[in-house]
Amino acid sequence: MFHLANVFCPLQIWCWSCHNGSALLKMSAPPKEQDDGVLQIQKSVSDGIYKIIHRPPYEMVKTEDLSSNFISLQEIQTAYSKFKQLFLIDNSTEFWDTDIKWFSLLENSSWLDIIRRCLKKAVEIIECLEAQNMNVLLLEENASDHCCLISSLVQVMMDPHCRTKIGFQSLIQKEWVMGGHCFLDRCNHLRQSDKEEVPVFLLFLDCVWQLVHQHSPAFEFTETYLTVLSDSLYIPIFSTFFFNSPHQKDTNMGRESLDTQSKPLNLLTVWDWSVQFEPKAQMLLKNPLYVEKSKLDKGQRKGMRFKHQRQLSLPLTQSKSSPKRGFFREETDHLIKNLLGKRISKLINSSDELQDNFREFYDSWHSKPTDYHGLLLPRVEGPEIKVWAQRYLRWIPEAQIPGGGRVATMSKLLEMMEEVQSLQEKIDERHHSQEAFQAEAPCLLRNSARLSSLFPFALLQRHSSKPVLPTSGWKALEDEEDLAKREDEFVDLGDV
Repeated sequence: MFHLANVFCPLQIWCWSCHNGSALLKMSAPPKEQDDGVLQIQKSVSDGIYKIIHRPPYEMVKTEDLSSNFISLQEIQTAYSKFKQLFLIDNSTEFWDTDIKWFSLLENSSWLDIIRRCLKKAVEIIECLEAQNMNVLLLEENASDHCCLISSLVQVMMDPHCRTKIGFQSLIQKEWVMGGHCFLDRCNHLRQSDKEEVPVFLLFLDCVWQLVHQHSPAFEFTETYLTVLSDSLYIPIFSTFFFNSPHQKDTNMGRESLDTQSKPLNLLTVWDWSVQFEPKAQMLLKNPLYVEKSKLDKGQRKGMRFKHQRQLSLPLTQSKSSPKRGFFREETDHLIKNLLGKRISKLINSSDELQDNFREFYDSWHSKPTDYHGLLLPRVEGPEIKVWAQRYLRWIPEAQIPGGGRVATMSKLLEMMEEVQSLQEKIDERHHSQEAFQAEAPCLLRNSARLSSLFPFALLQRHSSKPVLPTSGWKALEDEEDLAKREDEFVDLGDV
């Protein structure tokens, strides 16, 4: 005899609603293998519910089964294991030995291809939400890996608030931390089981970096913000990315343990950046190129009337809620009717092919000027997907850019903005002395220390050396007689 508690009861979770009213939802898929007795109980429960509820559903729902029709966790882990080997370089000889075949090794790892597939899947979901006005249900066995990844990417691309620092932090807290992503197992913090270790969250950050790299003015944060956030994932002093679920976190941190000898953990939150960085360094986390949305005056706000309002709950139906039944009773009945018994079986086993609207939607968006406060789609073709150099290449001197690269340029812009602001304040105070027009902060790029693309994490300590087996690129450099005459104070010629 089976107990009702042993029967799988699917729970549909609302994630986000589009401006046109369509909703993004996620749900745990039922086990693929069940006994006949459990299936019979599920059928009897669903049949009983069908007799109670007579009204059919009105909204259209498109189901994406990420457990069977998307990248497996094993594929992600295998690809990342190959990918990270490209950056575990011990010495210059090993670096130049692998330099000739580096791009072929990168392609064989399939890591960039996985990033491309994730971004493309998110765009397909957006096409359903935006162009077809359909609700989308993301289906996964535990709804805490691929569902978190795709739903987060969709929100970053569609909601400009998620591209601010506060909005991005809220998104991670909502979809990943409170969404039950198994950080403890996926990051293998305790080194107990390598089988469960899969860098799903790091894959998400890499996908977001692609968007930041392609559409920098649309993001309030920088690639340095994403890099230090990925580093914080493996720092055990923060509780944000340390547990498998909020319940596990509350059990270990929120109350005294039953064992009198053990004490609850007292860990910090990763969002307090002052723990890791001084105020000057925290400025590198803010994007000076960010295009802020213009604020409307009160008269303009009153005149604006939006056609659609954001939903704060489950998808709307075409009929009004009955005051006798109540909102939550009606929506609960609707969810049960859609997701139990035969209907959930049809959703999972559906083999309907996707309409070929992705290409038209994708090309149409890229043919228009970019609205940094509207829908934001990545370029996913060919060389548009790049290696997150700041994160993976920062500790390899041979691969770094003399002068600091984009991060040092960003730092220079921040210093110039700070200098302009300081001068403006002095002008407002009407101080016309000569000291009022001198820069207070020293320029980092004029420092005697040699900077590279490793900046701002550390200064370069180990200089590049001539390879034992020179490549064609080095041979070309050795043939240039005027190389030493170039006016670049940051170029280190080494033994060349």
